[in-house]
Amino acid sequence: MEKYLEVTGKTEDEAVAKGLAQLGLARDDVSVEILERGKTGFLGIGSIPARVRLTYQGEDEPEAQPAAACPIAQSPAQDEEACAVPAPEQPEQDDEVAQAIVRFQTGLFAHMGVQATPLVTWKEDAYQVVLEGENLGALIGHRGETLDAIQQLTGYVVNRGRNRRFRIHVDAEGYRARRAESLERLARKTAQKAVKFRRNMTLEPMNAYERHIIHTALQDFPGVKTYSTGAEPNRRTVVAYDPGQM
Repeated sequence: MEKYLEVTGKTEDEAVAKGLAQLGLARDDVSVEILERGKTGFLGIGSIPARVRLTYQGEDEPEAQPAAACPIAQSPAQDEEACAVPAPEQPEQDDEVAQAIVRFQTGLFAHMGVQATPLVTWKEDAYQVVLEGENLGALIGHRGETLDAIQQLTGYVVNRGRNRRFRIHVDAEGYRARRAESLERLARKTAQKAVKFRRNMTLEPMNAYERHIIHTALQDFPGVKTYSTGAEPNRRTVVAYDPGQM
């Protein structure tokens, strides 16, 4: 079955690379159609992302299998027990989602030339993916940027075409917990400066998850309030001096 995926990027090459990473395919496995060429603009103003369409051969949808016949029992009690279907701990489709996560990430890591194994569990209404292997720094990246990209790509690929959207968290070498602790310390330190100097303090750009950590850490901190400003991917958290919160 022929399928296609439309992807955007700063350049045509970047868009194609993103698409291949999402699909877990090689360049020779797809045909590329450039829908819109990227423009850098002047000093970044008026820039237009490139948009491409990748066409590839996908697997046909499997036919539905008929339900297994209920065994004939010798008595009503036996019949009820024989025909009873135990309720799974999580929906059958969830198991398929976990398999899709492993399948996509395994292909992605193979293309990246990285030895890593995704271990998937269901916890707190989300799929928790822990990457295991040695020297996983390449998968974490600067301040978790590569890990965030893997998480975003995994969510996009796995949730595409589904009626229900599943949350997916990806971690490696306990990075998320260490990063959260670091951000909480940064939040308190920044709040102390805002109160001491009685002025607003603007933090570096962060993703939505990291901004949430800052907001949560300071929600009861006296003398400050927090809010976000700017547009993605340069959206920042402002720690504002607020004497009314004292």
